[in-house]
Amino acid sequence: MTNVEIVKSTYEGKTSEENGKNLAAYAAEDITWTEAKGFPYGGTYTGIDNITANVFDRLAGEWSNYKFTPEDYVAGGNKVVAFGTYSGTNNATGKYFEARVAHVWKLEEGKIVRFEQFVDSQMVNAAMPA
Repeated sequence: MTNVEIVKSTYEGKTSEENGKNLAAYAAEDITWTEAKGFPYGGTYTGIDNITANVFDRLAGEWSNYKFTPEDYVAGGNKVVAFGTYSGTNNATGKYFEARVAHVWKLEEGKIVRFEQFVDSQMVNAAMPA
């Protein structure tokens, strides 16, 4: 698979579970995952278990229909940028949001070694409890 195909497989599966399985399959053992400063889950996490606990489990527990809708992918060398829109409804407030986002992926030898998120965090935070 190409780097773009690997990244697409983490977004464009039939279910979020399929996307998660693809991420786990292509993640390097020491993958680093950076959620943007100011984002509710901001920080850098290492390893798929740490990423799952600090990002994906929290998203699943705190939001309904939280998703990233990719619009396009740009690739060069060992990097792929996916950009699009986050959306979802916060379970505690019932508030819906949409926010523009870009994800920068770095791959080496068919494995994802680094992920970095760039997002309009204000839109997400405005939908969460004060």
